[in-house]
Amino acid sequence: MNSHPSRRSFLAQILAAGVAPCVVPAHVLRAQSAPSNKITLGVLGTGSQGIVDMRAFLNHDDVRVTALCDVNTKNLERAKWHIQERYASADVKVYKDFRELHRDPSIDAVLMALPVHWHSIPATDAVLQGKHIYHEKPMGMSIEESKHVRAAVRKKGIVFQFGTQQRSDLKFRWACELVRNGRLGKMKEIRVGVPGGKKAAAFEEQPLPDFVDWERWVGPAPFTAYNEKKLQRDNHENITNFSLGMISCWGIHHLDIASWGNDTDATGPVSIEGAGEYPDGGGCDAVLSWKLRYEFANAAPITFVNEGRDNISHGTTFEGENGWVHVKRGAITASSPDLLRDPANKVGSMSIKLPESLEHTRNFVDAVKSGGSMKPICDIETAVRSDALCQLASVALKAKRALKWDPVAENFGADAEANALLAARPFRGEWKLPEVG
Repeated sequence: MNSHPSRRSFLAQILAAGVAPCVVPAHVLRAQSAPSNKITLGVLGTGSQGIVDMRAFLNHDDVRVTALCDVNTKNLERAKWHIQERYASADVKVYKDFRELHRDPSIDAVLMALPVHWHSIPATDAVLQGKHIYHEKPMGMSIEESKHVRAAVRKKGIVFQFGTQQRSDLKFRWACELVRNGRLGKMKEIRVGVPGGKKAAAFEEQPLPDFVDWERWVGPAPFTAYNEKKLQRDNHENITNFSLGMISCWGIHHLDIASWGNDTDATGPVSIEGAGEYPDGGGCDAVLSWKLRYEFANAAPITFVNEGRDNISHGTTFEGENGWVHVKRGAITASSPDLLRDPANKVGSMSIKLPESLEHTRNFVDAVKSGGSMKPICDIETAVRSDALCQLASVALKAKRALKWDPVAENFGADAEANALLAARPFRGEWKLPEVG
């Protein structure tokens, strides 16, 4: 007899217990598949997040990682080690140019997990080549860049999954269903807290090593001298040449959940106002701390801060007239124990059911294999709307004044100064956004 419980019985056990698993065992998620039914996956970016995502895909028997692309040979060697461990062979194609990987006809889908300044260009290129894409967050460096990727996805009709994996966690879905079903009463406010930025000593120029193509790593961003610390995620995500900082890199996760519970996936705020503080010199220059307020025409306002400010803790807090619920990774708490009973909604007390996903990469794979009949839980439309909250935060901090947003036109109306801040940044050298047409 098989010593593993069936997928159905395993899920029944965890739901009956009223808790969500931190990690769903691979044997529960894997679907046995003949080689002809496997999805071939190329991995673009094999740094810290790329390895985490790739290992999740390696758990699925109906996926085969067949190609890697990175300008850092240390990252590539680590990725090949994981492939060797999984497949008992490190026989995988290796590319240094993402365009070559995207034009490989044997590849069905691409995992894109690059530094933020590299998100929009290769993502658009992958989509235009007909590749399904698992796109790590954020969308890019500007609203116009994310809209450009969206235009490509709409044109090609491929499957797009955004890396806001909290929508594949029972606790976050549970919190949002409580809100959407009125269990907290009329919503008064949503509070979002995420880690703030960081300070760092200046990164002095170092000799170029032989393991990374630094010119290509910098790519479309303004050129900056090499220092190995800039390759570290917690550093380059706090350097404005390469990222918008934690308002985007962390903010996208909990702002996305705020949007899900607020039922604003298809719209956006009508105004945003706030202020922030920045480092006074040093190697990291992205925003350190902030407080921002979004107002909506027909939904609850959102207050967005660096965690700890105004006693707002990490995660998303939904506060209604009759109670509150707070959710973060690994925990959900509420004003009343009754709110945290029946997470699977088995007694039917909540008529509004949100889309259900048990694991984010599995959800993407299932959507690809559905041939278009299934939409992934974080599709391109959701991605652009959620990511816009981060982008609007960046614009408001730069403008240093209250801004009026048109969620239908997706611009600031007649405010030319604010609209100019929405545009894609200038790209360096040969790099530009591929034409969508």
